[in-house]
Parts: sequence; structure tokens; C-alpha cells
Amino acid sequence: MEGNANKILAPSEEAVIQAVQSHFAGDVDLQSQKARRISFKAKRERLFELCTMLKDELNFAHCSMVSGIDWVEHMQTVHHISNYETGVLVEILVDIPNDDLVVDSVTPLWEGANWHERETFELFGIDFKGHPRMEQLLLADDYKFFPFRKSFKVGRQI
Repeated sequence: MEGNANKILAPSEEAVIQAVQSHFAGDVDLQSQKARRISFKAKRERLFELCTMLKDELNFAHCSMVSGIDWVEHMQTVHHISNYETGVLVEILVDIPNDDLVVDSVTPLWEGANWHERETFELFGIDFKGHPRMEQLLLADDYKFFPFRKSFKVGRQI
């Protein structure tokens, strides 16, 4: 517990929900709860703070996924964060307006998010503020289209 005497090593699902709802009232909403799985929808300006709390206070030590969804009228990021002690997975959904596709990076908290964020940037065009190396992984640097967007047309001339 280096440096954080308040860390709960194995919080129950109810303890996680209670801690998040009491700290982020109105900014993070419970979407669903199933056995060992909790889904929250967070305002994008609170994402990094929420993830910091999950890691530092509730012992969520692993970010297993960061991805994007194109809902046409807006984009959304999806984060999966796990607690190894309890097997609980927290899913965090964040809506992002199409005219401002920026959300905070969680790579400073979990290095494993690095390539997930880069891939989401490359495929959806969502920029992760504070990422140490936000650049494309597979596509050419001059490729200006985002192949996972619903507006992308297969076979289009570039």
C-alpha cells in the first residue's frame, strides 16, 4: 500500500459503487451491475479523477481495454478496469462530442493503456490528452481517415 493508507484492497461491488457515487455525485452514473461487473457513465472531465480513485483507493490495478464507439451523433470511449483481488471489472463509458474528440489519457495511471489509446486514436480519431506518444500504430502517418467511423466508406480513394 505504498503511500496510501486509505486503499481498500478487496472492496465489494457495493463498496465500489458507494465510494464512486458519494465522491462523484451527478458526474458519474451507475449504468448496470451484474456479478463482478459494474458499469458507470462518467462526464469526460471527471474520467482521470475517477480512474485515479479506482486505482489509488479501490485497488483497481489493471486497465485491460480502452476502445471507442461511433454512435454517429457522438463518440464514446469504453474503459475496462479490473481489481485482481476481487475479480470485479469496472466499465467506464464516456460520451465525447464529435466537434471536440478529446478525452484524458489514463496511460499515466496504467501503462497498459498506451497502445489501446493509440489504436483508438488511429481508428476513431479520438485524441487522448496527456498521452506520452499519441501517434498511429499501423496506418501511414499521412492517412487522414478513421476506418472504424461509420462515415468511413470502404474502397474510397484517399
